[in-house]
Amino acid sequence: MENKINTASQLTFLERIESLKAGILSGSMTFLTFSLLIGFNILILANQFEALEPVEIIFDIRLIVRSAIAFISGFLFGVTYRYVVRSDRNPHLNSGAVLAFGLVRGLGELDGGLNTSENGWFFAVVVAESIVLFAMARIVLDLALKQGWVKPFNSNSNWG
Repeated sequence: MENKINTASQLTFLERIESLKAGILSGSMTFLTFSLLIGFNILILANQFEALEPVEIIFDIRLIVRSAIAFISGFLFGVTYRYVVRSDRNPHLNSGAVLAFGLVRGLGELDGGLNTSENGWFFAVVVAESIVLFAMARIVLDLALKQGWVKPFNSNSNWG
């Protein structure tokens, strides 16, 4: 009986390590993509289009907080995505997870009032930015799963 418990806790530990790897990889990619999008927003969108001036980002504590939130939400996406895709490879689940996380983050930013001068373009940019963040994380996670760097969650595991 004790051997079964040790095996089950070992499998649980290994699953947690794989989830941690997926989370760190996804969080890092989300942070990197967020940083690139901030640069794009500052250099191009806010300067080129008057309607998108509210998108312009000022380097302050809010940017640090938003960057941390991007990493944390990317981390949580990575852990969740690993469990969502499992080993059955359903493309609707993959895309649905990206869309769900992107919409929740984008709509949450709008609801949170990070910018008080929202307009239709601001809404579109924030939601599109959020979807792009998780789409990039998905691409990296799919590559990591395909290469075996991160193992997919096996829902058919014998836990005891």
